[in-house]
Amino acid sequence: MARTPGLDQLPEVPVRVLPRLLTVLALACATLTTPPASPASAAPEPSGCDPIDPAACLLPFPNDWFTVADRGTATGRRVALSAGSTPVSAAGVPIAPGEWNRNDGFSPGSMLLARVPGLDLARTGAAPITDIGRSLDRNAPIVLLDTATGERWPYWAELDANAPADRQALIVRPARNLREGHRYAVALRDLRDAAGAPIPPNAAFAAVVGPPLPPGHDLYDRRRALQPTLSALRRAGVGTSGLYLAWDFTVASARSLAGPALAMRDDALRALRGHAPAFEVTAVTDLTPEQDAQIARRVEGTVRVPSYLDRPGGPPGSALNRGPDGLPARLPGNEQVAPFRCEIPRVAFDRPARPSLYGHGLLGRHSEVGASNVKTMAQEHGFLFCATKWIGMADEDIPHVVTVFTDISRFGTIPDRTLQGFLNFMFLGRAMTAPDGFAAHPAFRTARGRPLIDTRKGLVYDGNSQGGILGGALVALSKDIERGVLGVTGMNYSTLFNRSADAAPFQAALDRAYPDKLDQQLILALMQMLWDRGEAGGYAAHLTDQPYPGTPRHWVLMHVAFGDHQVATVTAEVEARTAGARLLTPALAPGRSPDAVPFWGIPEIRGRAYPGSALVMWDSGAPAPPLTNTPPTQGEDPHEKPRRTPAAQLQKSVFLKTGVVADVCDGPCVAS
Repeated sequence: MARTPGLDQLPEVPVRVLPRLLTVLALACATLTTPPASPASAAPEPSGCDPIDPAACLLPFPNDWFTVADRGTATGRRVALSAGSTPVSAAGVPIAPGEWNRNDGFSPGSMLLARVPGLDLARTGAAPITDIGRSLDRNAPIVLLDTATGERWPYWAELDANAPADRQALIVRPARNLREGHRYAVALRDLRDAAGAPIPPNAAFAAVVGPPLPPGHDLYDRRRALQPTLSALRRAGVGTSGLYLAWDFTVASARSLAGPALAMRDDALRALRGHAPAFEVTAVTDLTPEQDAQIARRVEGTVRVPSYLDRPGGPPGSALNRGPDGLPARLPGNEQVAPFRCEIPRVAFDRPARPSLYGHGLLGRHSEVGASNVKTMAQEHGFLFCATKWIGMADEDIPHVVTVFTDISRFGTIPDRTLQGFLNFMFLGRAMTAPDGFAAHPAFRTARGRPLIDTRKGLVYDGNSQGGILGGALVALSKDIERGVLGVTGMNYSTLFNRSADAAPFQAALDRAYPDKLDQQLILALMQMLWDRGEAGGYAAHLTDQPYPGTPRHWVLMHVAFGDHQVATVTAEVEARTAGARLLTPALAPGRSPDAVPFWGIPEIRGRAYPGSALVMWDSGAPAPPLTNTPPTQGEDPHEKPRRTPAAQLQKSVFLKTGVVADVCDGPCVAS
């Protein structure tokens, strides 16, 4: 198996990113030798490559050619990848498909992939990232169709800017996540090359849509399987004239996407019977005003959480332990000891503070709750913040996460452990709000015994960066959180990855292990199918107005930094469309956005106060983001500026306390 690359093989990255890259790679190299190849999981009967796109076995993707009928699933389908169909590493090891084959469909946030040699998207007239509305034009050359409703779905199309021309994928990205459990048809038609000449279909696809084929012909089964897709497209006005490629795919159901997390949540909370979980306070630090003008007391400890992972204590690299029904099951006595840290502001000694969970950033730790901007929010606005680690994506996971990119068969261990991290946050939240929890412990009381935490007020959430991305999933799943602020947020890992400056060390590992750029896009699409379990993309449809059974309705405030180097602005727009958030306007000054219709498809807020979920854009003057699937490299990164802006903190406070999105900007919001 290929080794993690050395520093001399890293791509050029902004100076800002280098400290984290050095830390990541140093830790990985210090703790890892060549990882063992994953054993091939038992797979269903191999479905074979799809002959209609010969550039790679899994193309086009996602694709119901790689599923089988299954009456036991919510969609009636089950993913059935074979080991012979998946990308192969430089060491000659194919990705073992066992984890993917649990799904009853493909990701609602997956990009669509095909290979079209010589394609020129501008000459073709395909909708670019700057003009999503064009994707719904009657004569659009790319059609994405919901076959159940007949609705055309919005998207943007791009070519992989990281690949050489001969391995360049066509990438079609849904502008809002696809509907769970629905089947979609895709058509590519009237495609043009750089000279404006039509691009004919390949011989296999031409035969599939041509005159009838006799039984026994190599393409007979493929032709028969494609007929329902062609019929759905014809009903939508898309015939076979000029058709370059067409296929269909089924999106995974809510049961497949969220079922494991909901099963863990319900089983674990049921055992509490309304009480606080077991916890231990291990350190209480009282601070003088000279030591800290905002925080009077820091409390640290652990919360005991039932563990649904397959190793005692659930260390990095653990996977879910599954029962006979495929759902997470607890090994007898297995516990996760989740560390916590709470920051009690000085104002809490005058009146009890409102409880809020805090979510830390990329591969970080819970001590981020002690950052200056969080302490300011606590003291100035009366919040008591507590945090635990996003296990699966915390500092202790760094070596495992980096090396997973050299063996994608193990990728499922990252979102599996992240699911346990969600449960850890839920238990910490219950400890903060239950009458017999933190409020009953001397560490959270004054010398005279008065509580410093107000359990009468509902639990809220505030998180930034990774805390915004994973926080969307946590809020959607939580029975206790009323409202959440998702700071510099976004979703759909497969879109975020190429557009983030933070991806450099993982990209370097991927380049060594899977050097083919076309394979890399397929790998990102495969990752998304599993990452849906551990990020907002798999839960966004239920984040606000369509809660899961037994789950309250939530409201979220999305704070976004225009031109963010780490979390692409466009991914927050996709999240807003999917979750039903509205846009605070004016979002940007005239001329700042390169889009034909800025923030297309996101309804605007009218008035200075709006009760509900919203996206607010904060502009610090950073250059507009690239229009390609590459990270920003110009100017100062605005990623941390919204959380440090007093007006943004005021807006967050009002929202978390009341659910009202207040216009605090008197024009476009400017991050200081």
